[in-house]
Amino acid sequence: MDILKNVTEQLHGDITEATFEGANIVLYTSNEKFFKDDKGKIKEIVEQIKKRIELRADQKILPKQEETEEQIKKIVPEEAEITNIIFDFHRSIVVIEAKKPGMVIGKQGSILSEIKKTTLWTPQIQRSPAIKSKITENIREVLYANNNYRRKFLNLIGKKIYKEWNPDKVDEWVRLTFLGGARQVGRSCILLQTPNSKILLDCGIDVASQMKDKFPYFDVPEFDIGQLDAVIISHAHLDHVGLLPYLYKMGYKGPVYMTPPSRDIAALLSLDFIGVAYKQAAQPLFSSTDIKEMVKHSICLNYNEVTDITPDIRMTFYNSGHALGSAMVHLNIGNGSHNLLYTGDFKYGKSRLLDPAVTTFPRVESVITESTYGSRNDILPPRIQSEEELLGLVNKTMERKGKVLIPELGLGRAQETMLILEDAMKTGKIKKVPIYIDGMIWDINAIHTAYPDFLSNQVRSSIFRDQNPFISETFSRVGSVQERRKVIEGGPCIVLATSGMLVGGASVEYFKEFAGNKNNSIIFVCYQGVGSLGRQVQEGIKETKMVVDGKEERVTINLEVQSILGLTAHAGRNELLSFFNNMRPKPKRIIINHGEISKSLDLASALYKLNRVETNVPRILETLRLR
Repeated sequence: MDILKNVTEQLHGDITEATFEGANIVLYTSNEKFFKDDKGKIKEIVEQIKKRIELRADQKILPKQEETEEQIKKIVPEEAEITNIIFDFHRSIVVIEAKKPGMVIGKQGSILSEIKKTTLWTPQIQRSPAIKSKITENIREVLYANNNYRRKFLNLIGKKIYKEWNPDKVDEWVRLTFLGGARQVGRSCILLQTPNSKILLDCGIDVASQMKDKFPYFDVPEFDIGQLDAVIISHAHLDHVGLLPYLYKMGYKGPVYMTPPSRDIAALLSLDFIGVAYKQAAQPLFSSTDIKEMVKHSICLNYNEVTDITPDIRMTFYNSGHALGSAMVHLNIGNGSHNLLYTGDFKYGKSRLLDPAVTTFPRVESVITESTYGSRNDILPPRIQSEEELLGLVNKTMERKGKVLIPELGLGRAQETMLILEDAMKTGKIKKVPIYIDGMIWDINAIHTAYPDFLSNQVRSSIFRDQNPFISETFSRVGSVQERRKVIEGGPCIVLATSGMLVGGASVEYFKEFAGNKNNSIIFVCYQGVGSLGRQVQEGIKETKMVVDGKEERVTINLEVQSILGLTAHAGRNELLSFFNNMRPKPKRIIINHGEISKSLDLASALYKLNRVETNVPRILETLRLR
């Protein structure tokens, strides 16, 4: 059935063009009267075909851009603080960036509606970040500079989705092949196949491993980049997204689905990944051109937004509570014949930064879950206790006039630590000392300020009340080698720096300088991968070889080493069990990955005993049939 023909025939000549934007249908009309009031006809068709339809004005009837800009500035109150107006002429869209987007929208969308009726352009609203973000600006530039390409690309995706559109079709089988992330943490990558679709769930790198163990297995018969229909990214940590630009380098031209913050952070981390490679005198895996290709082919969705991604797969993202924009991926396969939930990494507990992971879904038969802290020994202490432990260690170090290094994952963990320290300094729980932010954390903070809707209610309302914790005077940014030297040579302080596992980045520089002094301390607050320097330090090595001024030197480790497990952004053992206990509906099968072997097997055994459901712990390259 030709869905576009079906829709346009019902609208009797009022439509000049019908096209797809991914799974959405976009209709263009040159009839101004019909554009302003379609008398509910579009709504009727939406109810009938159960697809999203948007009506836009044909380019022929759009007023000039200068005139439209003037009109918008007249309609929108000055207090909204518009920072930019961008025209996407090929799609009849005007993007309005403002510091207070709610004031551009108006009560129940009243101002948006007025803009649309007055200018005939379709307005889209974006929040201006409270911290200027070069990466967010660059991404928006890439998208608008290629808007004609984007229009053709999105239409092509829609054509593929609806090529064999049959609302009643049921598929025969569903298979999963684990190309990475099985019985290990790192290089998450799963190939999902049905008779009609081939989809990749995540495409990561194991930053702590060497050589072939670093990357997913693509040299297998099941994987053919030319037949790949879509890539879905759960969140923007490198072990889930690090190899994505390389797919585009290899010639992939299809869509990648993720949330808007994940797209921005993935681009930022990928650029940093290139920078780290150059610093280590290694050839980067991909270039900034490949990152641009990734951005150009991205399709971003918010939580709870349902979309078709292939003829037989429909997808919804749900909050996973792990990092900004992190998502659980729900896939409705074969018109509901099988429903799969891929949790990605998740946190089933309230943190300062994010709300806990969602546990209620429409339908679920199979779940793929992480097991980073899945063993019976991974009982995390209460969060408040862990926060007090962190503050106690900081105070102890300050009393002996030392420096504290906290190696951080730039995304998620660092922002959580910032919120804890900012609050503690405000309430006098820790002594006032400089807190320095180094590495990519500052840029990622900027992205947090652009997407407050993805943050916890508390942080979101602070941002809306102009009490943005990320721009607090408590923090100082370190932006150059000279500034870093001043921190190293200065007095007692706290340093938050990437990377979290001491694998490249600013944290390694600080560690090298702080390691010899017993008054200093290093506090690990995130998972340390097997083989990483962070893991070795955590396990008690007293000496390591490091490159100093181009020469390899032995570095003695005298500083105090502490780990605080309770601040992790992953679900601990009890949270994992509670998640499945509270999950509705109950799955019939649980597949465990993203964990060291013993932890994955231990969790599988506990989930089987408690829930009496089939559990699997697949090996790397193993294929499971779900249906």
